[in-house]
Parts: sequence; C-alpha cells; structure tokens
Amino acid sequence: MGRRRRLILFAALAAVALAAVALFAWRSAVSDPVERRITIRLPSPALRARPLRLALVSDIHLPAIAMTPDRLDRIVRQINRARPDAILLAGDFVNGRKPRDAAFRPDLLTAPLARLRAPLGVYAVPGNHDHWTDINRVTAALQAAGITVLANDAKALGPITLVGIDDDLTGYADVDTAMQLARAAGRGIPIAITHTPDVAPTLPPDVPLMLAGHTHCGQIVLPVLGSLALYSPFDERRPFDPHYRCGVIADPGRTVIVTAGVGAGEVPFRLGAPPDWWMVTLAGR
Repeated sequence: MGRRRRLILFAALAAVALAAVALFAWRSAVSDPVERRITIRLPSPALRARPLRLALVSDIHLPAIAMTPDRLDRIVRQINRARPDAILLAGDFVNGRKPRDAAFRPDLLTAPLARLRAPLGVYAVPGNHDHWTDINRVTAALQAAGITVLANDAKALGPITLVGIDDDLTGYADVDTAMQLARAAGRGIPIAITHTPDVAPTLPPDVPLMLAGHTHCGQIVLPVLGSLALYSPFDERRPFDPHYRCGVIADPGRTVIVTAGVGAGEVPFRLGAPPDWWMVTLAGR
C-alpha cells in the first residue's frame, strides 16, 4: 500500500473513531441520569429515629439539545419514584447568557417541575445562567411550579435547617445573611445548598454538609488529560487539583457533595461524566 493510501486510510479511521466517540458522548448526555446514593450521619436524635431523604438535582439547562421538556418529564418521574422527603434544586435551570438569548425559555420549566412530589417540599437556589439571563423570570417560573426559592435565605425542615446560598460565581452569594436567617429559622442542623461549590471554604464550622452543582463533573473528561473545561475560579487557581469538581469531597469537619447535573448546557456531549442526581440520606449517630 502506497504512502498516500495509508494516509487516506488513517484519516478515514480517525474520522470514524471521532464520530463514534461523539455519538457515545451524545447518547450519554441524553441518557437517564444515574441515581447516586449516600448516607451522611449527623449528631441528631431525631435523625436516629427517622432519617431524612433529600434529592439533590442540578443544572437542568432547559431547553437544549440534551434537555427537552419530555426528557425533563422522565427525570421528574425518576425522582418521584425514589420518594424523597424533600427535593433540592441547585441552580442553572435555563440556558442562555442574556435576557434576549433565544435559548432562554423559563416558561418551559413550570409544567414539568410542578409534577415534583415530596412531603417536605421542593426548594431551589439560583445558578449563574439564571442570573445572566433574567433571575426574576426564572424565579417566577419556579414559584408557579410550587417551588420555594431560597436566595440567601433559610427554611426549617424538621431536624435540619436548609440554608440556601445564592450563586457565588455571579457575586450574589451572601453567606452571612443566609446563616443569620438560618439561626433565626430554627435550631436544626444547618445544611447548605448552593450552585457553585467554591463557597464551601467560607461556611462556618457548624455546617456539616454542603450540596452543590455547576461543574457538570467536568462534562467532557479525557483519560490522562482530565476535563477539557474549568468551571470555577477554584478550578482555575488549582487546575491540577480540582478539589470541588465532582462527587463526595471530605473537607475538614464538613462533607461537600457536587452533582454532575442532569443537563449538559450548550454542548450536547458528556464523556466520562454521565448525568446524575443524588439521594442523600441524613441519619443520626
């Protein structure tokens, strides 16, 4: 075989391999998310008597190639089947980067999210895309679905106090205000939820658990090279130590859980970072 033919064959094989990887990554992005489970033990007699199940869901990014209303409906049914006590939505409900962006359709959120069911309610914090577009319209769409939005606010939920911290990436996080309201809301163990996990080091030491999203777990993660994108200032400062990139992170005195999210945003591919949501069971010890 001549050199020219070998080059043509190599190029054809490379194109086929790239197409196969792209197809796999697209199918991963539109697949049903993985339900991940963890039990966190906290010093609470009430939780010893009756554990609390919290569903953590993030980064819906509707509408997008990888997130249609029909797919969101399927995800809502999957979450409802798991029967959580409360459902926590950690931001980035929409796509788009400005209010008039064609990808910005907060009205599409209301009908599917209104079908979420949990006896202690459904709660949300804003994400960066929600602020970049129109936070008032996003909030209105969520409230129309019966969802309580906690933007630097708190809510007592039995043995815990849910501390909703606004998005840090866009400069709206106010940990001090959220914690003051949490202490006024009740004596429950403070559990923080926010969109961008970078806020974790600024939390007071009596917050034993923080739940977050935003990073998509890297979204496209290659062997050896790692993620193709850096999702936060923390990543940019420490690109070879993506501390808050994904999964369960053990900080001193605190556990941080970062979900990969269920959507894929503007790039309809996931590789090495499948969509997921978490069922977090809080039990006593």
